[in-house]
Amino acid sequence: MSETEIPTQLYLVSPLDVSGDFPSRLERAFDAGEGLVTAFQFRVKDIDQHEAARLAEPLQAICATHDVAFIVNDSIALAKRLKADGVHLGQEDGSPKEAREQLGREAQIGVTCHASRHLAMEAGEAGADYVAFGAFFPSATKETKHQPEPEILQWWSNLFEIPCVAIGGITPENCTPLVDAGADFLAVSGAVWNGDEAEVIRKFAKVLR
Repeated sequence: MSETEIPTQLYLVSPLDVSGDFPSRLERAFDAGEGLVTAFQFRVKDIDQHEAARLAEPLQAICATHDVAFIVNDSIALAKRLKADGVHLGQEDGSPKEAREQLGREAQIGVTCHASRHLAMEAGEAGADYVAFGAFFPSATKETKHQPEPEILQWWSNLFEIPCVAIGGITPENCTPLVDAGADFLAVSGAVWNGDEAEVIRKFAKVLR
C-alpha cells in the first residue's frame, strides 16, 4: 500500500459472505473510487482453506486488475497459499516477524493495535508495514471493545513513518476527524456493503478529495 497524492485512501474490508454477486459489487466499488481504494482485505470466517481459496480467486483477480493490494485477514497460512499481497494480523494471529519469514520481503503486513500506543510501537519494531487503530465508532461488523480517540492517529503520524489505518464504524459522514488527525487509510466495510457500494464510495471520494 502506498501513499499517493490523495492524503487519505480507502482500505475496503470484505463482508463475511463473499459468494454470489459479491465479485461484481467489488468491481463496482473499485470503479466508483477511481484509484481511491488501494487495499482490499479478504475476511471470511469458519470455512476451510480450500473453500476460502475458491472464494478468493475471482476477488484476487479483480484486485490485480485494479492495482489494489489483496490482503488476507488473520491467516498467514492462507496468505501464503494464495500468494496474497499481504496479511492483516490481530493480536492473537502470529507476529509480523513470523509473517515476514513466511511471506517474504515484499508482503504488506498490518497489525491491529486497538487503542494502544504500546502495541503499535511493538508492531512497528517487529516490522509491520502499517498499524490499525480502532474501533473509532460503534461497528456492526465486529464487537467493539476498544475505542480510541482520533488524537492517537495524530500522535502516530507525528512520530512514525509507518502508515496508520483507522477502523471501526467509519462512514462518509463521520470520517473527517480521522482524516484531519492524519489517518493514511480508512478501513471500511459495513458502510459500503450494507448499501449501494458505488454511491457510498463516491461519497467518500467527495470528502477525501
